[in-house]
Amino acid sequence: MRTTFHLRTLAVAIATLSVASMTNAAGLDRSGQDVTAFLQDGTYAEAVYTYIDADVSGYDSSNNDPFNNTYVRGNKTGDIAESYDFFRYGVKTDINDTFSIGILYDEPFGASAEYKGDNNFVANTNPVDSAGEFANDPAPNNPVDGATTAALEPFIIGAENGTSGETTKVEVRSESVTAILGMKFGANKNFQVYGGPVAQRIQADTALRGLAYGLATGYTSHMSPDMDYGYIAGMSFSKPEIALKAALTYRSEIDHNADTFESYPLAQVIGGAATPPRAIPASQTGKIEVTTPKSVNFDFQTGINPTTLATAKVRWVPWSDFVLTPPLYNEASQASGRYGDDGLNLVEYDDDQWQVELGLAKRIAPALAISGTVGWDSGAGDPTTSLGPVDGYYSVGLGAKYNVTENWAVSAGGKYLWFGDAQGQLPTGKIVGDFQDNDGYVAGVKLSYQAR
Repeated sequence: MRTTFHLRTLAVAIATLSVASMTNAAGLDRSGQDVTAFLQDGTYAEAVYTYIDADVSGYDSSNNDPFNNTYVRGNKTGDIAESYDFFRYGVKTDINDTFSIGILYDEPFGASAEYKGDNNFVANTNPVDSAGEFANDPAPNNPVDGATTAALEPFIIGAENGTSGETTKVEVRSESVTAILGMKFGANKNFQVYGGPVAQRIQADTALRGLAYGLATGYTSHMSPDMDYGYIAGMSFSKPEIALKAALTYRSEIDHNADTFESYPLAQVIGGAATPPRAIPASQTGKIEVTTPKSVNFDFQTGINPTTLATAKVRWVPWSDFVLTPPLYNEASQASGRYGDDGLNLVEYDDDQWQVELGLAKRIAPALAISGTVGWDSGAGDPTTSLGPVDGYYSVGLGAKYNVTENWAVSAGGKYLWFGDAQGQLPTGKIVGDFQDNDGYVAGVKLSYQAR
């Protein structure tokens, strides 16, 4: 005898898990680029708010020779992770039993971090060198050291004094609007193909301060907001009698060519020491090319019994292809003669991101369901950039959904994350920080409407 799990029976449980379910740590990934709003039945709309509060702390390195890569544990950094929040909206409707349309808004990529306190990521007042020539600070931050940098110490320390009290920080924000057209086909309209254009806006600010960055201390960049376009394409399968849905979604890369301003106080020092000497400006405006990565999402759900729903999400993002190469920063690194003709990227990652999340939702009353999730994120490599020293995470989450009326519902959820240990690395390959035993939490709330 076959048991059927009609979608209406499970309606209160569906979508409970997506409130805070795809918030990521790898690279710049944040929203998970969720498309499940478009996969809902009938007319559907949702508004989701997500808040992230992470504790990421560690130690700097007491070795401040920019050409010696040995890591020596130094001062505590304190918590560098800034709280971060974003919104997600979605609306879709069926034109008829074949065609559906929808619009999704999310904030897919982002970062927010700042170093504070007494460590080598903060510009210090009157730092002292190894011989004590600049001993004006009774408790100096770790000095520049090493015979290979003796001639450069006065310039590095001068740049420190010129930015005294300023902190290393990064802020990246993005917005994305996706328009989707879907077409169902098959004898029972079980299959659907969908796709459409994506408009994406991104901006970024970066400041490198402190002895950890050596000759790059004092570097600042501002990438102005830039809008560009890509596309989404996917296919889904549904079997309503067992509440089964499966969808595979591809998002393309999006190429940005943004206006940028850079200030690099020691660029002229580096250029003057080049062979032959190169005239490099201390600041400039120009363009920066940034390509946000493609991605593949797999979403799956199925009924286990008439009141219980199981879900799975898998996401892949090739962060190993991503680079951020500001032109002035890159030109100065080329002039140093140490990093080849291509110079250095400001941000890059070694590995691709994989994320897996499994969930279970249970209707416990006619209008109330609860859910739980467990998750794993691979991260994008260790060591990783000192501007985001986390290597993936493990997570557990809880959520609840309450149907206020037949059509309107409120969902709330939270997730606790154990971050993977990571060492913070400069583009030169030097390890400048060690970050262990960190964690965080995510909280979200969703208001949704559905009419079948």
